[in-house]
Amino acid sequence: MIRRLFYMALGAYIALWVSRRLQALKPDHVARRVAGRASYAAAEARVFATEVRRLAAGREHELRALYGLDSVREIHHDVKDGR
Repeated sequence: MIRRLFYMALGAYIALWVSRRLQALKPDHVARRVAGRASYAAAEARVFATEVRRLAAGREHELRALYGLDSVREIHHDVKDGR
């Protein structure tokens, strides 16, 4: 009796788990997850690119000042491309 109850409970658990996995594979669920991850990756890439441009502009300013090049300018952080 206990053995049958155990296997019935195990079967119900497996059926529930499989149904949830299959639900996650529906196209609208997959599309929603992919869109969320893509927007997060794009936002992170924008932050990274902004930081790289800011650091590159700062380093360029330091090198131009160090070597006495004629076009030493102040760093403007609001300039889009960092030049």
